[in-house]
Amino acid sequence: MPLQGGSSDIIMTVPQSSDYSSTSTRRVIVWDLETVPDLGGFASANDLIGKSDVEVREAIGEKFPKHIYHSIVCIGALIAHREPDHWAVDAIGAPHVGERTEKQLIAAFCDKIAELKPQLVTFNGNSFDLPVLRYRAMVHGISAPGLSTRPYFHRYTEDAIDLCDALSSFSPQGRATLHEVSRIMGLPGKPKGFDGGEVERYYREGKIKEIADYCERDVVSTYQVWLRYELFRGALSQNGFDASKLNLADFMNCRSSFAHGADRDGGAQNAI
Repeated sequence: MPLQGGSSDIIMTVPQSSDYSSTSTRRVIVWDLETVPDLGGFASANDLIGKSDVEVREAIGEKFPKHIYHSIVCIGALIAHREPDHWAVDAIGAPHVGERTEKQLIAAFCDKIAELKPQLVTFNGNSFDLPVLRYRAMVHGISAPGLSTRPYFHRYTEDAIDLCDALSSFSPQGRATLHEVSRIMGLPGKPKGFDGGEVERYYREGKIKEIADYCERDVVSTYQVWLRYELFRGALSQNGFDASKLNLADFMNCRSSFAHGADRDGGAQNAI
């Protein structure tokens, strides 16, 4: 399955080993969701059928909606595999509802998990992304057996590592945002003027591509923090960490150069 990000189709290639029971996980998917309130679902559950979208949105209020009332508009993902001494990126993308339906987004992502059986890496994913993904798959009647190939929903395993949980030792007092963790480690963090609270407004304004770009940046930031975590716990040597960072930079530079060339050639799609 190609992962799409903006105008690019990125086809990944990885080693074919499926041994994920060893202490060295061979593949990872670092991922993130962007969501908006599911007005239709909220209306159905709260006897508001027939009300306008404005009325339903007002009924939801300003509070953060329950997980069941979120609709997925973008799934950002970075796929990498383990070389003998470092991690190598295979694909980065952020497919979105401007390209396909929510059901298609979820089905394709779950199929990729079933194919690779990777370790999943998120920031706050155990508290939000994973349960929302499961809710929305069930809302759309999607069969997703790949999500059961490893204990992804068991919070205290590393099959689906939530860096927010891991770095705070599961303590509410120790929690920090991805932006805070990134910036204090000298990483770029989130762009100025755009955070998760802006996604709904951007969606209403039709700025789906901007949401996808934002989601993709979050995924890259999460991967960078995860590499630092792997270095900290000794799963990467200093040389392996440096090589992993260089690989990511090279991948992003090559991808950017190819995209610019495609634009000059009339918008041809990039397939790697």
